Amino acid sequence: MTVPMRTLPQHLLARAKAEPSRIAERHKYRGIWREYTFDEVLRNVRDFALGLRAAGVQRGETVAIIGENEPEHFWAEYAAQAIGAKVVSMYPDLTADEVQYLVDDSEAVYLVAQDQEQVDKGLAILPRSPRLRAIVYWDATGMWSYRHDALRSFTAVQDVGRAAHDNDAQAFERLVDDGGVDDIAVLSYTSGTTGKPKGVILTHRYLNDSVHRLTSSLGDLAPGMEYLTYIAPAWATEQMMGLTLGLTLPLVVNFPEGPEQVLENIRELAVEVMVFAPRQWESLAATLQARMLDAGAWRRRIYEWGLRTGHQVHVNTLEGRPAPAGARALLPLAEALVLRPLRDQLGLTRLKVAMCGGSTMAPDVFRLFHAIGVPLRNFYGATEFGLMTAHQGERYDLETVGQWLQAHPEAGPRLEWRIAEDGELLVRGGSFFQGYWRREDKTAERLLDGWYRTGDAVSTSRQGELVFLERVDDMRKLRSGESFPPQFIETRLRFSPFIKDIMILGDERRDYIGALINIDMGVVSRWAEERNIGFSTFADLSQKDEVAKLIRREIARVNLFLPEHSRVHRFANFPKELDPDEGELTRTRKLRREFLEERYAALIEGLYEGRPEVRIEIPVTYQDGRKGRLAATVRLHDADDRAGGQAADQAGRGHGAQRGVTC
Repeated sequence: MTVPMRTLPQHLLARAKAEPSRIAERHKYRGIWREYTFDEVLRNVRDFALGLRAAGVQRGETVAIIGENEPEHFWAEYAAQAIGAKVVSMYPDLTADEVQYLVDDSEAVYLVAQDQEQVDKGLAILPRSPRLRAIVYWDATGMWSYRHDALRSFTAVQDVGRAAHDNDAQAFERLVDDGGVDDIAVLSYTSGTTGKPKGVILTHRYLNDSVHRLTSSLGDLAPGMEYLTYIAPAWATEQMMGLTLGLTLPLVVNFPEGPEQVLENIRELAVEVMVFAPRQWESLAATLQARMLDAGAWRRRIYEWGLRTGHQVHVNTLEGRPAPAGARALLPLAEALVLRPLRDQLGLTRLKVAMCGGSTMAPDVFRLFHAIGVPLRNFYGATEFGLMTAHQGERYDLETVGQWLQAHPEAGPRLEWRIAEDGELLVRGGSFFQGYWRREDKTAERLLDGWYRTGDAVSTSRQGELVFLERVDDMRKLRSGESFPPQFIETRLRFSPFIKDIMILGDERRDYIGALINIDMGVVSRWAEERNIGFSTFADLSQKDEVAKLIRREIARVNLFLPEHSRVHRFANFPKELDPDEGELTRTRKLRREFLEERYAALIEGLYEGRPEVRIEIPVTYQDGRKGRLAATVRLHDADDRAGGQAADQAGRGHGAQRGVTC
């Protein structure tokens, strides 16, 4: 099916006229699922759009939106685009300073905010952001005492728009018809791992092109499928999925009750389409494995048998190897006893389209989900260029990011690619890269003779599928001159349920690779409690000898599959959780490597000097906003301590077999 080349509001208008009573959205609010038809969505969007127009928002201006994934978030975006404005959607956990940067850089004139928390950020920046004229909120909880001339409620804006529609019933359609596919739909800001975030220009043509690339490659997608929107619209992927594909296919877009209820709502809905970032799939995998830590010996053995059987059938078939006859015969029993109950626990019993994108993820995570019967696929792309490759068909190589997609026939030339001499992937075709907002110099840096420079080092498999290696700028060399890809090692170590984040160390000044590890507090604390290991805080637990032995065992497992020069030789556990609010991670949980290397410089130097421990003191920000300093003694460990490795085998026994089935 070829997606008609329209603006998003034009898609909404056409869908509401053709199928007004079709369910478009569903939102769980205060324990009750409320459904919205396409006609109801259109009326909410129309009223808000005309209300914005009456308030003076003009074509070409910017409307900023901050909040969780709720219907009003989507309605506000469609409404702004309907009157010719562009949108910048922001992660709800941004600080006020981060909000101000995006509001000022995007030249936003209106801020649509979810609730009191987000309104407070808007009011804090209002005096410092001269273009910002008003703040609209859709959840009035706790705001009964707020009085400010710039504040408007969502429903109040809609009331004005509804009156405007009563006076001129054709006004909204005229505004929508005036839109063009080359209008800017969204400014999608980069994560800012190496500097200030940049606003990537996404046009309506880009969004149509991206969903066409997806639907033309995945035959399992069908109209009316249940989709849970969880990834933030601040990420371009959700702009393609919930906001665009939700209209064009269409999907039934389900909004969870809140971030804490996502897994519960997934199970309640038994969704059919799900897109998560690697960290979220890794978290699901860790949840699955951590639950087995609580199981008795017999339950654990049954789990291991069922997973091994699923692996021998599903993963072997996927990777083109014959499944043993015995495993095929036992699969129905494994399904009944283990695999289906596991899918049911995660709410994945009806899942037909499962996708992962955003950054790299260990193939072992993919194999784990395939073993339990979840057809998880990877897709690869860039915010600037859109989706490029995906796992397609019934068989694909999990070590790759898949085969090339087909551009929309009206988007531009077909997709082309080549690999530069330094290994960087260059691409062109389709809707192409439209540039960074107000950053002509940065835009020029990404272009080379008509090609878009992805910044990714890649290769190809024997079957011609694309293999992602590393960001070109992140490829490292040791003093010996031997190269290694940090992300490759990190993704494989993150498959461990005990490791939440990891930063691989090493450069031309160093003789070997080191690692700084952020343990998963939830899983490791449960593991420690079961073994009667006492602890008080994250810092205390992370520095326990038993935990060091456990992590050493996980490193040893991955080291077995790495070349000698790429193996981790020394490591330390962070004494605190890495936190986006402190600049250690981006909002998408990518490492800010330069910042971390500076912040933990003493720790890194201690690792390479061979010291047994280092005393560090770092500034921290508490949840209530107070500032303080964390002083801690961090122990430094050798990764190849044979005695420690044997002790870890004993300490970690009880989860090891969970891993063995995916090797």
